[in-house]
Amino acid sequence: MDYRQMEYFQRAARLRNITRAARELNVSQPSVTVAVHRLEEELGVPLLDRSQKQIALTPEGQVFLERTDDILGRLRDLAAEMKDFRFARKGRIRIGITPVIGAYFFPALLARFRKVHPRVEADVIEEGSLSLSEKLSGGDLDLAMMVTSRISSHFDTAPVAKGQLLACFSRRNPLARFRALPFSRLRDQPFIMFHEDTYSRRLVMDECARNRFVPRVVFSSSQIETIMGMVSRGVGVSFMLDTIVARYPGVVGRPLTRPLLIEAGLAWNRDRYLSRSARLLVDLFLEDMGG
Repeated sequence: MDYRQMEYFQRAARLRNITRAARELNVSQPSVTVAVHRLEEELGVPLLDRSQKQIALTPEGQVFLERTDDILGRLRDLAAEMKDFRFARKGRIRIGITPVIGAYFFPALLARFRKVHPRVEADVIEEGSLSLSEKLSGGDLDLAMMVTSRISSHFDTAPVAKGQLLACFSRRNPLARFRALPFSRLRDQPFIMFHEDTYSRRLVMDECARNRFVPRVVFSSSQIETIMGMVSRGVGVSFMLDTIVARYPGVVGRPLTRPLLIEAGLAWNRDRYLSRSARLLVDLFLEDMGG
């Protein structure tokens, strides 16, 4: 059993797909398949159930994944800590941002940080809050600027904004006459949504279920401009933070009678080693936010 085998198994187990795991690891599919098979042979138990279209963890595989997450996480923490000793004022931060929160609050923070710490490099990925939360838990990210509502108890956070999702539609939509909108009024409207890895989409889908209807989602995107452009042209309705809607004059935003509230902030996993470079960014963020 070696680090590479455990890493390949971990990625395949998380994604429930060998092909996607190989793609993310930048290796061939047979490499992942062979690594997992050799683990199973060495351990003497099956780790993956391959009887269905999508692979699943066996009971033994679930236990092994939990132990693997812990072991690989500690090894990555150790490597990061040793790099801190080696590079002193140099460093690298792995940061995740969401399409909405990151786009509006992160650029100014990164620009200021780069000015103060020009030798620290930042690797930035843009995904939804649900995906970023998984990556923070697994140690694949140091920090994430994301929705922090209902966040894991293992995360520490520094708040950046609070707001509510507004129902958004074109000025020609008859719903524009409402000052506040009952969610049930949206039942027959086509929905334009962020992708499934976003917290806002989950919040909206939960509200649909509470109102006992399944929305007709006609388009999904990770881009604010694309979504708001389609809304302004009457393609469908969407949901956006109140602080953002005002920037789009062709779109009407109305609060819901039962508000969908969102908190956002900078998050990090307190159970993982936080590199010196990442701590410097957190400190700068807290300074900027007055905390």
